[in-house]
Amino acid sequence: MSGGTGSNGTGSGGSTSSGSTPSFGTQSKTSGCQINGPLQDTACTPGAIFSDATVNQICKSGYSSSVRNVPTSEKNQVYAEYGITHHNAGEYEVDHLVSLELGGSNDISNLWPEPASPTPGFHEKDKVENYLHDQVCNGSMSLKDAQIKIATNWIDVYNSMPNK
Repeated sequence: MSGGTGSNGTGSGGSTSSGSTPSFGTQSKTSGCQINGPLQDTACTPGAIFSDATVNQICKSGYSSSVRNVPTSEKNQVYAEYGITHHNAGEYEVDHLVSLELGGSNDISNLWPEPASPTPGFHEKDKVENYLHDQVCNGSMSLKDAQIKIATNWIDVYNSMPNK
């Protein structure tokens, strides 16, 4: 996890192509964002991490709730960036791209209005988050690798998961 840490726990990185390190915490646009099927607009939501989060911290029960802090005003800003002025209950969920349980931060560059459909949608991404968290906590994957995988293309992880 290279780079500095902003006040919201952002890190830095390189490009956003699948498998490479994302530009954690760096939005290259904040309006006109477009959802790409089940994926975020990487220019608006590259992901952001708490660069000082450790495996020991994230694997401790209660970690996610101890760092969760996304006020309604920030959720509304996320919807505005993506041009969503109205939505039905259950249609979207303002979600952390890099989940809190993987050391993701509450910075707006890590938030996006994740759709429930098409499938896979936010319900399936929740399964990916749990799977990657388990992989990190049992030592099968590094935290950095899990953060990169979920930020660059969580659908690839979902499609390769056993027991979906």
